[in-house]
Amino acid sequence: MENTLGLEIIEVVEQAAIASAKWMGKGEKNIADQVAVEAMRERMNKIYMRGRIVIGEGERDDAPMLYIGEEVGICTQPNASALCNPDELIEIDIAVDPCEGTNLVAYGQPGSMAVLAISEKGGLFAAPDFYMKKLAAPPAAKGKVDINKSATENLKILSEVLDRGIDELVVVVMKRERHNDLIKEIREAGARVALISDGDVGAAISCGFAGTNIHALMGIGAAPEGVISAAAMRALGGHFQGQLIYDPAVVKTGLIGESREANLDRLKSMNINDPDKVYDAHELASGKTILFAASGITSGNLMQGVRFFKDGARTQSLVISNQSKTARFVDTIHLFGEPKVLQLN
Repeated sequence: MENTLGLEIIEVVEQAAIASAKWMGKGEKNIADQVAVEAMRERMNKIYMRGRIVIGEGERDDAPMLYIGEEVGICTQPNASALCNPDELIEIDIAVDPCEGTNLVAYGQPGSMAVLAISEKGGLFAAPDFYMKKLAAPPAAKGKVDINKSATENLKILSEVLDRGIDELVVVVMKRERHNDLIKEIREAGARVALISDGDVGAAISCGFAGTNIHALMGIGAAPEGVISAAAMRALGGHFQGQLIYDPAVVKTGLIGESREANLDRLKSMNINDPDKVYDAHELASGKTILFAASGITSGNLMQGVRFFKDGARTQSLVISNQSKTARFVDTIHLFGEPKVLQLN
């Protein structure tokens, strides 16, 4: 899969990032997301694959492009019969977030990305559009920290396995009312808190790399992004756990669904019979082969954002594979017109 699709999925996230970056700082988060979706979909439909969106922009009626269950790939083209034989194409599941951090793009803030994860059919957990309690940590902490432990306990474990004082640890938490007690506990334990407004996929992945000065992600964020984070962290060998949150009283704002009871009914309809189950990275991204790709829209801890120059742009992307056990950073120059001397600044 990596040999067949590796370069292709990099180009998918690059095109989404470029399209969205053109709206950076314009205060139009919906447009920044829409153009990323359209660019990602257009590029995916040129790939010789049989793809199915398992995590996308939402349900079909609410998301006309890249909706959950949508088929993508070369066989969706109007003249598909002349282009492909479906029986010869690889069949894959795809999780996408064409513009992770729409507000970050709209207001010119750091850390937004175009991201996707792929696996063979059935290899990615089809998470409902709920929220998820998450815990991400470096590879050294894998299997040692636990989402059921308190933040204080987990910080002590991190301190031991990373051979750092608790006061040296940095924990990323989304700035939400629901996290007030968590933030207070982390600070009282002696660690530092890096608050973010959006974009916890980047924060989770940063835990998998040394030198980012991010040692954990804690708190509640969107469940679909949790699956994408889990795919990357599984390939990196990092720690990731997620637990679905279905009670509006816990989330306080923004939970999709009319009530706790209605949300539980929806989970049952999706054959999720243990709503309180804690999933690890291997359960959220269970496929034999996992590929993750991201391209920076605005600059963040891991990647620079899109930089435009006359008649072109420069992107920085990341592709992670559990197959080759690699994390590759890709620097690309995109020429919009006739080839000229490349601009490197």
